[in-house]
Formats: sequence, C-alpha cells, structure tokens
Amino acid sequence: MHHFRHLYTGTLILNVGINAEHAARLISEGTGDLVAFGRDYIANPDLAERIRLDAPLNEPRPEYFYGNSAAGYTDYPTLPQSQLIQERSNVR
Repeated sequence: MHHFRHLYTGTLILNVGINAEHAARLISEGTGDLVAFGRDYIANPDLAERIRLDAPLNEPRPEYFYGNSAAGYTDYPTLPQSQLIQERSNVR
C-alpha cells in the first residue's frame, strides 16, 4: 500500500482486508487518508459503534452478495440483538 502514496498525492481510500486497528495504523502512518469497510459494513449495520466498543463483528455471508433478495443485506443483527441471541443461547 505504501507504494501508491508515492505515485498519487490525492486522497487515498484504502479497502479490503483491513480491520479497525490496522486502519488506524495505516492512517497514522500516512499510508492512506480514509478506509472503506464495505463487507464489514454490510454485515454490521452498526459498524462504527462496534468499532468504538471493540465489540465482535458479524461475519459477512458472501454467498448472498449480489443476490436477488434482501437476505444477506438487511438481516444481520445489530450489537444489542447479537448480545440477546448470545444470552439466550447461554441459558439453554
């Protein structure tokens, strides 16, 4: 990624395979200016809050990407819903 900074002086948006910690490091090093979390954002409608809380992320389900339904785009649980699901599974 450092290679591109030397070739392009405009705004660089980094993407793919970058977690929050790695993103913060890349930004602080000046490697890029912004980070896009496309797949993680699809799977976590509350991604900013999860990053802020250092909470676990939902796993993306790529088998539903570019599908012909809302499955895989609108049915991921938010953090409170995930915690409720976890609590219920611990009771059983």
